[in-house]
Amino acid sequence: MNQLCGKIALVTGASRGIGRAIAVALAKEGVDVAVNYFSKADEAKKTCVAITDLGRKSLAVRADVSLSAEVAQMVKSIERKLGTIQILVNNAGIVYSASLDKIPEEDWDRVIDVNLKSAFLVTQAVLPGMRNDHWGRIVNISSVAAQTGGITAPPYVASKAGLWGLTHSYATLLVKEGITVNTVAPALIETDMITKGLKATSAHIPVGRFGTVEEVADVVVMLVRNGYMTGQTVSVNGGWYFT
Repeated sequence: MNQLCGKIALVTGASRGIGRAIAVALAKEGVDVAVNYFSKADEAKKTCVAITDLGRKSLAVRADVSLSAEVAQMVKSIERKLGTIQILVNNAGIVYSASLDKIPEEDWDRVIDVNLKSAFLVTQAVLPGMRNDHWGRIVNISSVAAQTGGITAPPYVASKAGLWGLTHSYATLLVKEGITVNTVAPALIETDMITKGLKATSAHIPVGRFGTVEEVADVVVMLVRNGYMTGQTVSVNGGWYFT
């Protein structure tokens, strides 16, 4: 029997790219999925259609996950319409690239808030339900930038490295309660953020190509299915960095 069938997931930043692939991959495992988005409502609806086409329930929920009030409202809406959130994928993030001496304080704050603080806020909001069920899966989407410095600016690198510490802390604190917490660290996945935002090339990648969103989603599903792995970082980077 598929242990995930009938579970309820929230994937933040799931309107497109890695988030959409994760949401769809979970739906293929029988999971009902709430799709969080910030500004791309039409893209979020497309993700929901892909989920419902697989026979699962879905809900698009707009929220700025860096704001506690909006997170609280989002979680309440999901619980009312779908049920208790048992799987959380903290995927929401923004990329930032600027020369070292031209990083405004407000840009630092925004990147840290969206990429790191959001994971804390959303995790805090869904934990009561997971603890009540004595079962939960939390996956934080980090980056190879946390391991190598990447090709972006310090705010992004720091935010993605911070997710490792957050993962370790929650994994330690929740290990006895049936809740696992892990991190996935992708590198140069073929998304708009990488090919258009950063205008990156695959030259850094030893396997000679960008990764696919489906390859990241496969690893997330593995972590969600596995009740023995916790506090771990799984790298999906085409050989750029070895762990």
